[in-house]
Amino acid sequence: MDLVSSLPDDVRCHILSFLTTKESALTSVLSKKWRNLFALVPNLDLDDSEFLHPEEGKWERDEILDSFLDFVDRVLSLQGNAPIRRFSLRCETGVPPARFNRWLHKVLQRGVADLELIIEFEDGYLLPRELFVSETLVNLRLKSEFGCVHWWPGAEGTFLPMLQSLDIGCAMFFCDDKLQKLLRCFPVIEELRLVGMEWIDSHVTVSCATLTNQLLLCSTGSKTSRNPKSVSFDTPNLLSLAYSDLVAEDYPLVNMKSLFKARIILGVDEDQIARIRAPNNYLPDDDVVRRFGNVVKLMKGIQNVQQLHLHSDTLEVLSLCCESMPVFNNVKTLGIKSDDDRGWQAVPALLRNCPHLETLTFEGLVHDVTDKCGDACDCIYRKEKGRSLKSCPVKVVEIKEFRVTMKEMHLIEHFLDNFPCLKEMKIYREEYGPSQFRNDPAVYDLILEMIEEYKDLYSCNVQLLEPCDKWTEQ
Repeated sequence: MDLVSSLPDDVRCHILSFLTTKESALTSVLSKKWRNLFALVPNLDLDDSEFLHPEEGKWERDEILDSFLDFVDRVLSLQGNAPIRRFSLRCETGVPPARFNRWLHKVLQRGVADLELIIEFEDGYLLPRELFVSETLVNLRLKSEFGCVHWWPGAEGTFLPMLQSLDIGCAMFFCDDKLQKLLRCFPVIEELRLVGMEWIDSHVTVSCATLTNQLLLCSTGSKTSRNPKSVSFDTPNLLSLAYSDLVAEDYPLVNMKSLFKARIILGVDEDQIARIRAPNNYLPDDDVVRRFGNVVKLMKGIQNVQQLHLHSDTLEVLSLCCESMPVFNNVKTLGIKSDDDRGWQAVPALLRNCPHLETLTFEGLVHDVTDKCGDACDCIYRKEKGRSLKSCPVKVVEIKEFRVTMKEMHLIEHFLDNFPCLKEMKIYREEYGPSQFRNDPAVYDLILEMIEEYKDLYSCNVQLLEPCDKWTEQ
């Protein structure tokens, strides 16, 4: 007998808990001692695609789907009423809602703590109410790409006293009132991730003192007025914020004094960009863009952060409040995502107002050149070009998505000339796109030669590296 088979059942179950349920089930053929042991594992990971290895047209065979449904039934039946710790179910094709509800009811009865559901139904589907009164759920994750799942029946009768993490990703509609009622149903919640929202109410407030680890909100604006009228945050103990939304007209309350990391995406369209760049006296008094300058209230509310990441659209909005930009005394890492159609008007103000900045990261250097481009770049000749760089104490510059253009090379030289404390520059080449690295090896050799020259000319370690992780919105 092998050494693993001689171990006690609970130890072998613990080992199997690190495998998917399908992989665990395969061990049942080893010997009688392993038969059905997989069904006693407290973690179940059931994936219809992984289990069936669907090929083109395979789902059209009813017996293939039936075999998966029968497998889930068998596993849950073999386990009986044994406690279950984690249940993960991915079923995206053809599962009858009544059968799915039966599975879910069973695992909730058995005290599941960690529940992950990745599901799709052809018609609108309402999750059973038992899900919203569980006394054991700690982590709940629900994904539905096509948004046919009505996941929340309402605040009345909903109470999850142990829930610490909620992660919802599907087409949902919230108004501020309902969101606040939702949060009150989870008295110990620490992490909240809501992706795919559209605010029904144009006045939004997120208020929750127990949120500590993370708040991720990804919204498409307001249903009634497109841009929300106001967005407020009262989360004094929150450490990490990822916020993506259309720009609100006002941010009357932003209480995030404990915030360590923030990633901000404030979406604007091309017409709004043109109005942002236009002289203020060209805009009618009722133009929503006139009120975008209130974004400075959001920036003041998060000014204690140590890591700050800003999207290219956010930079355009911040150009409206360069003169009133708060000082970010604690920021050590600043990340900037660039875009060909978005300007850098706000970059000089950001650099000047981060007096203890150590690491500056760009995802892309190519940006739209405007007459307000600022002195952080060398796009337009200015007498005091580079002034904001000379006052910046940054030691490390990281450049991602390097496209190998002369404009980028000039900007890199501009950084090397003007950052007085720069010790290291990491240049990560572009992974996809029309990079000249692949099309012309001579260009690659030329870039390497220039980088070697930089090492000789500047007291800075300049490296050309392979592609790395890019900006993500979540």
